[in-house]
Amino acid sequence: MRAILLGGGLSLLISLIGTRYAIRILTNRGYGQEIRDDGPTSHHTKRGTPTMGGTVIIVAVVVGYFLAKLVTGSAPSASALLLIFLFVGLGLVGFLDDFIKIYKQRSLGLRSKAKMIGQTLVALTFGALALSPWLEDDRGRTPASVHISFIRDIGWLALPTIVAVIFIWFLITGFSNAVNLTDGLDGLATGASMMVFGAYTIVNIWQFNQFCGIEPGPTCYEVRDPLDLAVVAAAITGACFGFLWWNASPAQIFMGDTGSLALGGALAGLAILTRTELLLVILGGLFVMVTLSVMLQVTYFKVTRRITGVGRRIFRMTPIHHHFEMLGWEQVTVVIRFWIITGLCVATGLGVFYAQWVANI
Repeated sequence: MRAILLGGGLSLLISLIGTRYAIRILTNRGYGQEIRDDGPTSHHTKRGTPTMGGTVIIVAVVVGYFLAKLVTGSAPSASALLLIFLFVGLGLVGFLDDFIKIYKQRSLGLRSKAKMIGQTLVALTFGALALSPWLEDDRGRTPASVHISFIRDIGWLALPTIVAVIFIWFLITGFSNAVNLTDGLDGLATGASMMVFGAYTIVNIWQFNQFCGIEPGPTCYEVRDPLDLAVVAAAITGACFGFLWWNASPAQIFMGDTGSLALGGALAGLAILTRTELLLVILGGLFVMVTLSVMLQVTYFKVTRRITGVGRRIFRMTPIHHHFEMLGWEQVTVVIRFWIITGLCVATGLGVFYAQWVANI
């Protein structure tokens, strides 16, 4: 438990202090955000705001985690190292995307195919290692499972290893892009991610307290390294807390794709490693809603254009938070209400998680 508090506290301090210096350095170098011309006009004032702030979040998490392990004298686990690999790897893909935007002075960085190739390489490597028998513990448990899971592995939903790796790829790329889509308003993705990672810290602590390796029984959890995953989750929560101080409206820095791809991938990684893949759909309900709004908009536009010759839209603009801006809502109002939605999703997800344990279903 000391490692969890140390990991979260150290990451918060590193992020809070480090972001202040990052703003100064990035501003002096002219590493500012380019803004979509077709977006809300109120966003044009943000042009030039420092971006790539996700680098600070990643550094804070990595340093906070390893310092916590050093101070407590405990060795890193395979699950935690895999999660950090996923977090840093997707952050690197996002960093390349952000750097190209800055270097070429445009709102689009890596081409969609190049970005997907980068995400795919990281996700498939993570999936293959997480299911590898080389990383089995003394109880024969690998970090990930070939079963699809809700709160525990669903016994009858076992997949062939290749299919399981593809499912892991789908979950990782899906959620990394979902958080990326959500990162369109000051503090929105940071605050929402902070709540979901905080929820996963609680889930991991509870799983450790009911760990099958310590307390075998009908309600125990078969997870490879629950306590160490809690340290990583707490570190990411703390780093988001510190970054939000500077990212809240009016934002002095943006996390960019560096942060959003890393955070989304880490959420999926936690769901995979804790055997709560379908529960993530509830906990991360806001990210699912934002992604669905884009999918519905694109699908409806293409279908109506094919039928009538004129493409129609369901929303004024997607992702959906921009729709409410176009309706005249203040940016801060949209962010706070979306945070409330995230809070409700997190409360519902934790309630379902606890109810399942009580009911012993």
